[in-house]
Amino acid sequence: MVDQNTSHAAHEIDALMALHPKGFDLSLDRITRLLDRLGNPQDRLPPVIHIAGTNGKGSATAFARAALEAAGLSVHVHISPHLVNWHERFRLGQPGGGKLVADDVLADAIRRVAEANAGEKITVFEILTAVTFLLFAEHPADAAIIEVGLGGRFDATNVIKEPAVSVIMPISVDHEAWLGDRVELIAAEKAGILKPGCPAVIGWQDSDAARDVLIDTAERLDCPYVVYGQDFYAYEEDGRLVYQDGDVLFDLTLPRLPGRHQYANAATAIAAVRMAGFDIGHRAADTAMQTVDWPARMQRLTEGRLVELAPAGAEIWLDGGHNPGAGMVIAEELAAREERDERPLFMIAGMIETKDQTGFFRAFQGLARHLYAVPVSDSDAGVPNDVLAALAREAGLSAEPVSSVASALQLLRDTWKAGEKPPRILICGSLYLAGEVLRENGTIPQ
Repeated sequence: MVDQNTSHAAHEIDALMALHPKGFDLSLDRITRLLDRLGNPQDRLPPVIHIAGTNGKGSATAFARAALEAAGLSVHVHISPHLVNWHERFRLGQPGGGKLVADDVLADAIRRVAEANAGEKITVFEILTAVTFLLFAEHPADAAIIEVGLGGRFDATNVIKEPAVSVIMPISVDHEAWLGDRVELIAAEKAGILKPGCPAVIGWQDSDAARDVLIDTAERLDCPYVVYGQDFYAYEEDGRLVYQDGDVLFDLTLPRLPGRHQYANAATAIAAVRMAGFDIGHRAADTAMQTVDWPARMQRLTEGRLVELAPAGAEIWLDGGHNPGAGMVIAEELAAREERDERPLFMIAGMIETKDQTGFFRAFQGLARHLYAVPVSDSDAGVPNDVLAALAREAGLSAEPVSSVASALQLLRDTWKAGEKPPRILICGSLYLAGEVLRENGTIPQ
């Protein structure tokens, strides 16, 4: 476990953030210049699985990693954003399972990249992307899974010339200021990670318009491609997950990540690994379903400092989803749980200004008994809790502002009536909030 107060890497990143602009630079000029000075480490990576999408790309990353490691392969993994510690973004593959990068190794890589940049204008995300490539090029592994930060076409990770496979997960409206306000415009940006002649996997898409843009782009670039629901499938049958494509049929254990939406995510990851040329058989795929781990995505919190504040026997879930598409799949999973085990649902939510708050909350109308709106202290863009409560009421929810997640849990415990069935509690709305919760609860991702 990394202590951010004593982390050398965190101090290096803090120094960079004081020097360089926050946010994103939607061009590849800066990162290309920097990587050239570093000897173009992005050209010396093991086979790359490159993953974009609005929702589900983190889950697909986790499933793909679990499948490859179950097959005995070593896998580098880059994710964005992190939840608690910067180190979560860099997992270095090794036999027996990858590990988050050691603090001294990360700090050294950051220093070398910053020196190569020589103080020129650049974003911190671009520097950290260069750090990713440097680390992954200098440490041997069998594969690298690289998650896109924002969009696709101009994301700093999109300098990989020939990925083993490009994967595009479900697309919905998010980051409108950068990517556009229509799903087909966003799909066109995400499709920017497709490379001429390189394999592509198109995951489940709620929007036909988005799917059409992705297929048209793959065909224009002469990419061998497969599409979820057309070339590969996943469905539940007799309490098992059935995966099928043109060559194999796997009868698998249901994924340990909760939610029916994870069936499509798991299937897309299996298809991606196979399209990338890795021979993943039934045993590795089944093991992956049982071992996959992805914090803050319908994560059940069963112990920790915050859990102890809740009513005895409460069922507590944490999810960092923050757009209407995520709201729909979270609400669907909670509704399914309600059918199996009736409990009153309470929400504790914090969100940032750039998200569609009412669109996210609307999915829970008629499902949640009450919502506690909390501030997001880890972000300058957090919506004030009184404003967020008003937005939740606009979406049809009963809501009130409280000062913190801990206060909401204590309030629930103090007002809970003896004899009433313990509540189901969803803490949601932001990955920043999810990170705060994991840190305060003492359950930091490893």
